[in-house]
Amino acid sequence: MTTEAELITGCLLHDRIAQRRLYDRYKNAMYTLAYRITGDYDDANDVLQDAFLEVFKHLDQFRGDATLGAWIKQIVIRKSTKKKKIVIWQNIEEESCENIDWAEVDMNVAHLQTAILSLSDGFRAIFVLAEIEGYTHREIAAMLNISEGTSKSQLFHAKRKLRSMLTSK
Repeated sequence: MTTEAELITGCLLHDRIAQRRLYDRYKNAMYTLAYRITGDYDDANDVLQDAFLEVFKHLDQFRGDATLGAWIKQIVIRKSTKKKKIVIWQNIEEESCENIDWAEVDMNVAHLQTAILSLSDGFRAIFVLAEIEGYTHREIAAMLNISEGTSKSQLFHAKRKLRSMLTSK
């Protein structure tokens, strides 16, 4: 298997085989992320295409501070949120972000996925980034140019909305 460093070197030399291998290595995960954020197959395909064009155009700027996959993920997140022109509500009433008791929620995977996709763009983006991708509120705030408090509030409201959708059948 080709190493990450070999892929990067090949891509920087405009080696089409290396470019294809890099794309093939990351396309599924990046498409899934784009789809989870945009909630639309066509938008996710557009994001994937735009993201990889940017990856190949700016690969020389990859500093290696993180893995290549993490760098590509950042590009996909940025493209996904721009594609949907996601609006994050800045002035949602602050509530305590108490833990929601998910034990009483029926966790049918298909039902859960449908519920996540039905969230508003802002709620869905924050939920996906925090709960599925594992980003901290600080990281989400930096990515989306919002405050940490807004990220926390959006996640709280997204979870509350999901709980409501999943418990009322």
